[in-house]
Amino acid sequence: MQPRNMSMSGVVDLAAVKAAGEAKAKAEQARAEASRTGGAGAVAPAALVIDVDEAGFERDVLQRSAEVPVVIDFWAEWCEPCKQLGPLLERLAVEYNGRFLLAKVDVDANQMLMQQFGIQGIPAVFAVVAGQALPLFQGAAPEAQIRETLDQLIQVGEERFGLTGIVVDPDAGAPDTAPAEVPAGPYDALLEAAASALDANDFPGAIQAYKNVLSDDPGNPEAKLGLAQAELLGRVQSMDPQAVRKEAADSPGDVDAQIAAADLDLVGGHVEDAFGRLVEAVRRTAGDDRNAARLRLLELFEVIGPEDPRVTAARTALARVLF
Repeated sequence: MQPRNMSMSGVVDLAAVKAAGEAKAKAEQARAEASRTGGAGAVAPAALVIDVDEAGFERDVLQRSAEVPVVIDFWAEWCEPCKQLGPLLERLAVEYNGRFLLAKVDVDANQMLMQQFGIQGIPAVFAVVAGQALPLFQGAAPEAQIRETLDQLIQVGEERFGLTGIVVDPDAGAPDTAPAEVPAGPYDALLEAAASALDANDFPGAIQAYKNVLSDDPGNPEAKLGLAQAELLGRVQSMDPQAVRKEAADSPGDVDAQIAAADLDLVGGHVEDAFGRLVEAVRRTAGDDRNAARLRLLELFEVIGPEDPRVTAARTALARVLF
């Protein structure tokens, strides 16, 4: 099978992306500094290539695409061209050193993803940048053309979305190596202060306290949950519920109105209504409006918690409307 046109000009309007030499230089400098200091979140080279399935697509592809372009290789064991292209993409993922993440999807085991992306033949390669899917090419292709496409993808990620990639630590162990345990309790005082501020309706104070914890421990689950709750309550504090709901009903195409109404839905305990409202807003919008609705939906997922079945159902619905 011959590869389709490798140019991204029909996918992302590169002519509309202004030359951003200074921005790119700053991104390079930030990456170099993070690499020099062993920045938090550095990954091993082996972690630049991941296997993805339908259950983990939201977490491993959509969410990761907010920090690094994710290239998706749709393949199957019986596909001979896939056996040529796959190892090449894996080698390039390591060589590009965190500029993009390679996600491999076995189409035989993930038929729903294949249908959602409209895959007609394999190998097929897509990218997801800041939650937006971009078709790259189908079929095997010369390495020089693939490199050119990857370079354009990375340029778009940097200049249009501010994605600087992820830091790679060549000395890091395998990605499944258990991290060193962090002594319990260093944030107890900060978390207690944040909770007290939240109880006192001091939402700015609570937000800052939770952010102080997360600045040192980005994965702290209690701080992430508390921050999401404090930000939500802070947003609805000054709202006029009747006016917000009327505006949302009168202007179904107004994304800001739907986002505000979704916040009220969640605070009022109408979780499915909040999620459904934002999924629908994502479905019927595009560009910045779609991204705003999607990001607010992800924030509300944090409030409820990833293990809640309502979040799982909404993630599936979101993936369907996005792809």
